[in-house]
Amino acid sequence: MNMKAMWQYKCPRCRQSSIFSEPFEISKPLEMPERCAHCNQKLEPEPGFYYGAMFVSYILSAWMLLLPTLLLVFYFKWSVVGAISFTIFLAALVYIRLLRGSRSLWLHLNVKYDPPAAK
Repeated sequence: MNMKAMWQYKCPRCRQSSIFSEPFEISKPLEMPERCAHCNQKLEPEPGFYYGAMFVSYILSAWMLLLPTLLLVFYFKWSVVGAISFTIFLAALVYIRLLRGSRSLWLHLNVKYDPPAAK
């Protein structure tokens, strides 16, 4: 799995075109074309495919938000209200990136790179 292609939201099969609709619309953050424009890979291989991405998102966000909060409270002696406020702010900053990143990671874990498809 190529982490660069995953974080740039490229097709896992050809690593050429974007897996999300362009241009980005804040009201539709997860809108995806049906197929890759370059290699014709289905971007939703089966109904409910991205259900697994929900679990990936949950795991990533839990650790990404829990660890800083615990660090702020127990090491830096912040108040719980202050640490939770900071965590909510941090969650708002990374919300869209986390949603898209989880979907991209799930797709990259399940679709193999195919060099001939990249040509």
